[in-house]
Amino acid sequence: MKVAITGASGFIGSSLGRALGPAGYDVVPVVRRRPGPGEIGWDPLSGDIDPDGLAGVDAVIHLAAENVATWRWNDPHKRRILDSRVTGTRTLATALARLPRPPGVLVSASAIAFYGDRGAAWLTEASGAGSGFGAEVCQAWEAATEAARSAGIRVVHLRTGIVLDRRGGALRRLLPVFRFGLGGRYGSGTQYMSWISLDDELRAIRFVLGTDGVSGPVNLTAPEPVTNAAFTAALAGVLRRPAVLGAPAGLLRVMLGREMADELLLTSQRVRPEVLLDHGFAFRHPGLDAGLAAALAPAA
Repeated sequence: MKVAITGASGFIGSSLGRALGPAGYDVVPVVRRRPGPGEIGWDPLSGDIDPDGLAGVDAVIHLAAENVATWRWNDPHKRRILDSRVTGTRTLATALARLPRPPGVLVSASAIAFYGDRGAAWLTEASGAGSGFGAEVCQAWEAATEAARSAGIRVVHLRTGIVLDRRGGALRRLLPVFRFGLGGRYGSGTQYMSWISLDDELRAIRFVLGTDGVSGPVNLTAPEPVTNAAFTAALAGVLRRPAVLGAPAGLLRVMLGREMADELLLTSQRVRPEVLLDHGFAFRHPGLDAGLAAALAPAA
């Protein structure tokens, strides 16, 4: 299978490329810089993409998007977050729909931010959208694939949770703090965190890529979400460090701004990966202890 990947240099995209190549996939990165041999060039915000490069591609995995946690949220950064997802996705979906032979599947990134802050309620792919900036972005992000779906392409929306790996994402930022014994819960610590090991994230993407019966939203989270208090206690325990300091909600809101703190650190999303489980996907790391052990293991 010839697979084009946007965001191929990112945390998940680079790991996915390394996993797909040895498994027999022909991986074609889609890049914003000048493309080299075996790459496809595009400018997602201007609507420009090389149609000749897309010709003959069997599947597309679309992961490119502005990082939500790089800068304190303000109007320009929020606009970049939205545009990078919606405009880029629409550019890609429209280009794929216009191909004489479109690919069979478009696997497009989304996030569990779709559900908003829902407390302790269990959330599945059948749950409705929540409120807030993240939920609005995810709704528009998923809707931007419509041209591909209308052209008969199977479209999968990856509603990904917190991906655990020591080399990237949230865990990479947390590890130095916890190793110095300065870690602790955020706010009350009662908010649910829906996480997934990087290994299971990559395996789940391969699973939906090759499972024709899967389309629409798919929650990429482990089946055992935990509260923030339980997560921080488990991480501190693995590292053999105390985790007693914590960060009050008010302090987080002062440091990051109320909206960013509430949506990234204090929101509660108790997500169940119902579609994956119903289609027979077997998690290697369903529980947090196993997930952290995998995330912190030295690279092979």
